[in-house]
Amino acid sequence: MLMRTDPFRDLDRIAQQVFGTPARPAAMSMDAWRNGDTFEVEFDLPGIKPDSIDLDVERNVVTVKAERPALDKDLEMLASERPRGVFSRQLVLGENLDTENIEASYEAGVLRLRIPVAEKAKPRKISITAPSQDREAIDP
Repeated sequence: MLMRTDPFRDLDRIAQQVFGTPARPAAMSMDAWRNGDTFEVEFDLPGIKPDSIDLDVERNVVTVKAERPALDKDLEMLASERPRGVFSRQLVLGENLDTENIEASYEAGVLRLRIPVAEKAKPRKISITAPSQDREAIDP
């Protein structure tokens, strides 16, 4: 029996397993935006229990880890498109964000982080003073 192999197809298959595809990303999807004096980030974590989410901050790096447990091995799988296991994502934050006051909430499969802008990075007004000029009128 003659089997045909295509090394490029095999490489593509491995890349899809490691990096994911648009329809099935390997990492957790994320949106980030600035809303006034707050930087907001949302991670999609459908089907993840809140107690399996781990959120760590070290200096200016935020790490999100979550786990979707494997199904029973005795099940006869008909389709398996949802990735399972431990997922991790790191965000490198700028020095202008206050990592000491990050707020996190989890609702409907979405983890939301609210990171305030640091006071030192907020725009501020600087008052300008001028020396008083005490001029006296000289009478001729």
